[in-house]
Amino acid sequence: MARLFLLFTFNFLHNMALSRIWSAFIIIAIFVAGYQFLFNSSKDDIFSRMVSGTAKDEYKYAVIGDSAYSARLKGEMKDYGFVFQSGAGKDSIDKDTKYLVTETADADTVLKIKKKYSGIRVVGSAYILGKKQKPVDGVIETCWTAVDICLRLIGILALFIGFMNIAEKAGGIRLLSRIVGPFFSKLFPEIPKGHPSMGHMIMNFSANLLGLDNAATPFGLKAMDSLQELNPNKDVASNSQIMFLCLHAAGLNLIPVSVIAVRAANHASDPTDVFIPCMIVTFVGTMAAMIIVSFKQKINLFQPVILLWVFSISAFIVLLVLYITRLNAAGIQLFSGQLSSGLILLVFLLIVLGGLYKKIDIFSVFVDGAKSGFDTAIRIIPYILGILIAVSMLRNSGTFDAIINGMKHFFALFGADTRFVDGLPTALIRPLSGGAARGMMVSTMTTFGPDSFASKLSGIFQGASDTTFYVVAVYFGAVNIKNTRYAIGAMLLADLVGIITAIGVCYLFFG
Repeated sequence: MARLFLLFTFNFLHNMALSRIWSAFIIIAIFVAGYQFLFNSSKDDIFSRMVSGTAKDEYKYAVIGDSAYSARLKGEMKDYGFVFQSGAGKDSIDKDTKYLVTETADADTVLKIKKKYSGIRVVGSAYILGKKQKPVDGVIETCWTAVDICLRLIGILALFIGFMNIAEKAGGIRLLSRIVGPFFSKLFPEIPKGHPSMGHMIMNFSANLLGLDNAATPFGLKAMDSLQELNPNKDVASNSQIMFLCLHAAGLNLIPVSVIAVRAANHASDPTDVFIPCMIVTFVGTMAAMIIVSFKQKINLFQPVILLWVFSISAFIVLLVLYITRLNAAGIQLFSGQLSSGLILLVFLLIVLGGLYKKIDIFSVFVDGAKSGFDTAIRIIPYILGILIAVSMLRNSGTFDAIINGMKHFFALFGADTRFVDGLPTALIRPLSGGAARGMMVSTMTTFGPDSFASKLSGIFQGASDTTFYVVAVYFGAVNIKNTRYAIGAMLLADLVGIITAIGVCYLFFG
């Protein structure tokens, strides 16, 4: 029975092509928006929001009549792009006010209000409260955002790939490949011994481990390019590429610095309290990804070399945890920042010294590598654009809100504790967009408080995995792979393991 379940699961995962998922996202978003437009009067501008988005100060409203609900409106809508205009019923109402809120005036009074304030809509408080949605970019603005992201990537990719090119010419990547070869040869049996891709992958994993986002992407793209050289079918993802991306997307990270920084900025009593839970969850997620892909690829994980490396990494993480738990929030951020920055400079120094030792034309080699970084950044624009548009449409259509509300009602029916549901928006959007997930995490802190259960769970979600669909779009797009096989399904399954683990760990640590 278990074997049949696993076979069914992997057949399902194999069919989860990016094109089908992307199409489903767009279709679902439009249908949900259509439903909102027809049956929710406060969403009468849903289509324009999806296309054009909303600015932070787009809507201004004033309350006329009974002031019993004005305080609630003012308090609840301030974070959703609505500005309360005082002085209702006087001549001082701002000309940019779009809504006059009234629940006590009769029809004649409403007509007089409309005549006095031309172009202003008179609505009830329920209408305004129904527009609780953070100011977001629509499809048009998202197009510009995608290009802006890639323009920012050009410099980063050019820098790191330029240095990577020097390291390759100097033999540093092959040296690194030989060091990790015994372990990677078991996990990636299709890669020849000493192939440069092993060095590129270990550089990527190391950068991820230390939270060096800017460095991890160029190293990862270089690893995919190296693996593509070994790929017999250039349009179909190879086993090695799938294993690499699934481990990368699991996002094993030692210190969730950005999460700690955000919690500190929001005045959490102990910003570092999510550090150990994040470490546990990201390690479990990485192990889950390795087990899932190894099962599919029939790789035996009980080989002595694999077990030795896994236990060694585990021991290193435990020792690091024991050290970092002695530091306060400021100490952790300082330690992580200095360690990360220092290691980047050390890598640059070793690469330059290696190039000088090998007597190569360092600057010319750097420029050649930087050129390929520029080309890569331009090539991935359509893939990033596609993913960001799908995310924007899902958010603006209210799809995420519908899912969260449905889950809360579902668990409430069984009498289960539903506190964890308030933190789920971060987990749901995390596979799609890291920036959007960060926004969800901040929103959760603002709504429930930085020391709430939902806030801590949201922080664990944010620090415990990478952006699955973004990773698939960028990394497979960089090497023009059309058929991703079961990669997305395996990543999402590992994400699910991480989500369940995060919820369990959060209840264990924070009750």
